[in-house]
Amino acid sequence: MTSNPLVQPWTTPHALPPFAEVRADHFKPAFDAALAEQRAEVDAIAANPAAPTFDNTIAALDRSGRLLARVESLFHNLAASETSPELQAVEREMAVPLAAHGSAIYMNAMLFKRVDALHAQRETLGLSAEQKRLVERIHLDFVRAGAKLGADEQKRYAQVMQRLAELHTRFGQNVLADESSFRLVLRDERDLAGLPGFVRAAARQAAAERGMADAHVITLSRSHIVPFLTFSQRRDLREEAWRAWVSRGEHEGPHDNRPVAREIMTLRHEQARLHGYACYADYVLADTMAGTRSAVNELLDKVWAPAAQRAAEELRDLVALAAAHGEPTQVEAWDWRYLAEKLRQQRYDVDEAAVKPYFPLDRMVEAAFDCASRLFGLRFVPRADLRAYHPDVKVYEVFQGDELIGVFLHDNFARPTKRSGAWMSLYRQQSRGADGTRVIPIVANNNNFAKGAPGEPTLLSVDDARTLFHEFGHGLHGLLSNVGYERLSGTNVLRDFVELPSQLFEHWLGEREVLRRHARHHATGEPIPEELVKRIEAANKFNQGYETLRYLASAKVDMAIHSRSDAEGPDIVAFERAEVERMGLPAAVGMNHRLPHFLHLFAGSGYAAGYYVYLWAEVLDADGYDAFTEAGNPFDAKVAQRLRECIYSSGNSREPREAYRAFRGRDPQVQPMLRERGLLEGLLEDVRPA
Repeated sequence: MTSNPLVQPWTTPHALPPFAEVRADHFKPAFDAALAEQRAEVDAIAANPAAPTFDNTIAALDRSGRLLARVESLFHNLAASETSPELQAVEREMAVPLAAHGSAIYMNAMLFKRVDALHAQRETLGLSAEQKRLVERIHLDFVRAGAKLGADEQKRYAQVMQRLAELHTRFGQNVLADESSFRLVLRDERDLAGLPGFVRAAARQAAAERGMADAHVITLSRSHIVPFLTFSQRRDLREEAWRAWVSRGEHEGPHDNRPVAREIMTLRHEQARLHGYACYADYVLADTMAGTRSAVNELLDKVWAPAAQRAAEELRDLVALAAAHGEPTQVEAWDWRYLAEKLRQQRYDVDEAAVKPYFPLDRMVEAAFDCASRLFGLRFVPRADLRAYHPDVKVYEVFQGDELIGVFLHDNFARPTKRSGAWMSLYRQQSRGADGTRVIPIVANNNNFAKGAPGEPTLLSVDDARTLFHEFGHGLHGLLSNVGYERLSGTNVLRDFVELPSQLFEHWLGEREVLRRHARHHATGEPIPEELVKRIEAANKFNQGYETLRYLASAKVDMAIHSRSDAEGPDIVAFERAEVERMGLPAAVGMNHRLPHFLHLFAGSGYAAGYYVYLWAEVLDADGYDAFTEAGNPFDAKVAQRLRECIYSSGNSREPREAYRAFRGRDPQVQPMLRERGLLEGLLEDVRPA
């Protein structure tokens, strides 16, 4: 064990993980040591003969397991960003032991007795507001993990959680297997018809990365599929790519997610019933801002009606366009983006191929950093000498003035060893040491942009740039965290609050002065023309019926499947089909995520019965950004200070409604969100998140 770098002190700068020294076979023994260490720490807290106090029980519990947190965060980050068959084997092997470890802590009767006693006395202990919040959150963690169940129920509950951990891991690995195995090889100019230079370059680079010289390959990375569906003139190839994209996880054989998801649903229902809830959605929503299914469904239904009306209008326009251009007038799902792009160019003269040269990746990263500097006084200093887990990953020190406040890892490119999507994660959470000094966080942002060819820049679409800003907003939430305890740190907030800092930060990408400063042509350095900016702005609400319905359909199916009260999980494909038909979703629109590959729901529990949170947070972010609009300055210092103190820095140390009111001065209103999506017309009623 002395040779295992994972359990030795990390002497690297800022105690970064020793990426170059770590091998997959280090993890199992490191996990064994870390689990044993936290078990000993927890047992000592539980057996302490002294009466429970905040420090000897709650704070001690928050401080426990630091070795495990260090090993586990590195492991899960690598498993998502730079996996291997060896890491995946460890992931499968450790899923059950890690879940069992969590259950053992939360079902430790002696430990819960101490936590429960402090929770009952919390108003009389002279605690600070943050300490009281920590007592309440830790107590709720115990209750929601089964601490109040009887002995037999606890035993079964632990078994359920262990099996769920196993199934979550399998679901995610199955999706990655389907994604990494698909290649649409474009063999000649006929196959490449309609594809602009940036799509061809990305396909050429993807082929080179897979050892295929002088070829073009479309993968199932979103940064490949969406542009291909948007521009390819080959309707047959669009259909082939679309069918591969939407059928991930739905193939007979070892990577079939249908039985996996069905068992997950069966076990989730049992988990909810053990807690006394009628369905899993009720269990999840009990610890959210929304609180109830009715509150969630009210918001989703409110937006569905105008979105459906808009999508119907959009479809009529696409049919007319297809007829005028001699295209088939039966618009299919693989036709929509292609026809919509033609219509967008016709109406707004916005050609993505002409827009992307003004959004090179490096300049968009600079733009995000610049906005963080102007809002919060941050500086991102590159450290090219610090090695991460892949050569593409850039490492930055983050300063406020002369104070180092964090380390930031930026991993922007798609690769076969990386799961799809975009996400923020942590290698270390912010907290304060026993002496009150700030433990700096190590934050990572992951995107899946199609990498430019060697010597060529990576060009982003406006949507790609928005994704970069979104994940950077999550990153700022982790970097700016300034609380005392890990349990309350950064993004450890309620699920329907966590998307607020990320979605709010997207707004600065659209500010004129940001675009003028940073959206510059990669070859000439010329700023994006004002006329082009106006056309992009005019086109912002274009196709919003389609985009909104796709999101809403996924959110409604998520809420519906987790609202079932049947003990046995359903056939997920049949259930999805019935729900889509019931809600009247046009086949040509489809869903953002179908159930067999819906990682948000089934590769973990974080967004299960919670995909609605993006819309919930969009209400908050649109209303919140209006504070800057009302101040007349997107970088108003006073508003930015409130934003930092109330939202970005406070983590979960404040109740989210109270935190939002402290920032905005009132509860959020839904109209700004509807206005931004172009869906406000005809809606007179003021709906607010409950």
